[in-house]
Amino acid sequence: MLHKRRWQIILLIFMASFINYMDRTAFSVAAPFITQEYGLTPAQLGILFSGFFMGYAVFNFVGGYFSDIYGPRKVFSVSMSVWSVFCGLIAAAYSFVSLFIVRVCFGIGEGPISATTSKVVSSWFPAKERSSAMGIASSGTPLGAAVAGPIVGIIALYFSWKASFIIMAIIGLIWAMFWWRIARDLPSEDPRISQDELNEINQGKMMANSISSDSKLPLSYFLKQRTILLTALAFFAYNYNLFFFLTWFPSYLTMAKGLSIATMSIVTVLPWFTGFIGLASGGFISDFVFRKTGKLMFSRKIVLVVGLGVTSICICLTGFVESVVWAVILMAIAIFTLYLTGSTYWALIQDTVSEENVGGVSGFVHFLANLSGVIGPAVTGFIVQSTGVFTSAFVLAGSLALIGSLAVAFFVRPIKV
Repeated sequence: MLHKRRWQIILLIFMASFINYMDRTAFSVAAPFITQEYGLTPAQLGILFSGFFMGYAVFNFVGGYFSDIYGPRKVFSVSMSVWSVFCGLIAAAYSFVSLFIVRVCFGIGEGPISATTSKVVSSWFPAKERSSAMGIASSGTPLGAAVAGPIVGIIALYFSWKASFIIMAIIGLIWAMFWWRIARDLPSEDPRISQDELNEINQGKMMANSISSDSKLPLSYFLKQRTILLTALAFFAYNYNLFFFLTWFPSYLTMAKGLSIATMSIVTVLPWFTGFIGLASGGFISDFVFRKTGKLMFSRKIVLVVGLGVTSICICLTGFVESVVWAVILMAIAIFTLYLTGSTYWALIQDTVSEENVGGVSGFVHFLANLSGVIGPAVTGFIVQSTGVFTSAFVLAGSLALIGSLAVAFFVRPIKV
């Protein structure tokens, strides 16, 4: 596989997504230290979690739009550089307000990554490989989160929680230099690609409906389509559950279950590891179903509907169990099935949108989906502060997953011109 140039590009993006979530998860793991140092309330901590998504959500759309105009090579290089600098600046923050400002800017830097990845996959891969490629490219995220737990926990306990952010900032800047040197926007621009592979890519770029690459439809046409809006709704539910786990599950284990920070850092590795398996395999499952059935839309929907449905059940149950072991097991299953759907949202867009609009539509959908990151962590903080328990927060997250599953099952259809 790696002898083909397109999979080498995906490997680079896999590394970027690994760094992305290692940086992002670090704040959640370090949250108990940060809370103690700055005297934060649960509501303030929830606002800091949400602050990241205020910048992140807006630049999902902006970054995706820019990838259509300026190309993924430039957008990725600038994005990684910006988020790495502000990752390091978290160590320089001195108050709740300064932390909030840095978190917003950090989110701005990370915003373009997923939509830009979708643009790369649309340009570099035939339809039969797109879900697999998105799954591999994105699977670095749970793996990075799994690694971040013990790394940040150990550095924080033995040195300083601030040191971990500086180290990760340096790693990100090194990746940005490699990407700028190696990557190209289109296969035809890459001097290292073979003519056989170029032919394979071009011949495999088929659409799932009547929209062809010759159909010069404006971006606004796609943004009003029911399939795009309901895909965004399901993606909102996906992200709400993911960010609920990402931001609050470590604090849930320490606050509600009484785990030490050291134990919590190790325990959180299991759900992230199962998430890595789910995200890496979900795309291959979807592409396998497509090859067997020839039904592109069905192959995306079946993975998404079943995955979100099982996630809903497991998330809700987690809110009611007393045992730490069962809480972690249920969350591990939930994150596996949640991440199983992770590549299908992007594949649905790539399959139904003309190539020149993939970046913008992907960014728009990701923007709507990531409004959950603005709302969810803050809502959870207020729920915990007002009720003193996490049960209602788990039920709310699980209910949203069920709504997303049903919306895709009954209302997402191919777009017709």
